[in-house]
Amino acid sequence: MRTPSSFLFETRERVGTITLNRPDRLNALTFEVYRELCDFFWALEGDSSVAAVVVTGAGRGFCSGGDVESIIGPLLSRNTAGLLEFTRMTCELIRSMRALRKPIIAAINGTAAGAGAVIALASDLRVASEAARIHFLFVKVGLSGADMGAGYLLPKLVGLGRASELLLFGDGIDAATAERYGLFNKVVPAASALPEAFAWAKRLAEGPGFALGMTKELLNAELGLGLDDALESEARGQALCMQTEDFREAHAAFVEKRSPHFKGR
Repeated sequence: MRTPSSFLFETRERVGTITLNRPDRLNALTFEVYRELCDFFWALEGDSSVAAVVVTGAGRGFCSGGDVESIIGPLLSRNTAGLLEFTRMTCELIRSMRALRKPIIAAINGTAAGAGAVIALASDLRVASEAARIHFLFVKVGLSGADMGAGYLLPKLVGLGRASELLLFGDGIDAATAERYGLFNKVVPAASALPEAFAWAKRLAEGPGFALGMTKELLNAELGLGLDDALESEARGQALCMQTEDFREAHAAFVEKRSPHFKGR
């Protein structure tokens, strides 16, 4: 897989860590970063050396959203078609994250604002520093609070009332509040956000990869299904999992009274 040029990436113990790397700009996104992140998440599906992914930011911020100088300024001169080209690309980033059949954990080490907040939201799990804040600030700059899938994903996590509050007012909330709302899975001391997220990712990377991918696929699919269709989807998905080597290995390990050694197939 091609080495990215606009952010850092390393693989260790089958965990791939993406580090947004513009600390002087609180890791604000540029057109290049958006495009490369999209392409990179699509490519990760075929990288067998990576079984789980961590996303974090360099320095004291996670991601402050679109860079005012590099993105917002140039957008003011675009016509409708040019603006739609950009907004569809930002949405493609979220689509690529949700489509990846590997767990993504956001290690939120500081401020996650605008697009950065939605990148955290689109991850499967969120581990945050106690100093972190999350801020869906789109309306503060005259844009719809429902951006990059926030209007779809946020109510699923925190309920319609809380999502409406966060997206209509555009106010930031601290880590403790985000955890209480159900937006952050775990809040830890500042220095522990990345190590804790990596530990979670490593645990998942050692798990039954096919089953984890199926779980994520079904969670995505069932967001828009009724109960009967959801039950049928789960029945089909489980029947596929029952044909995997990992399922047989889990049974063998139980019989032999040992820990299973999953291979992801």
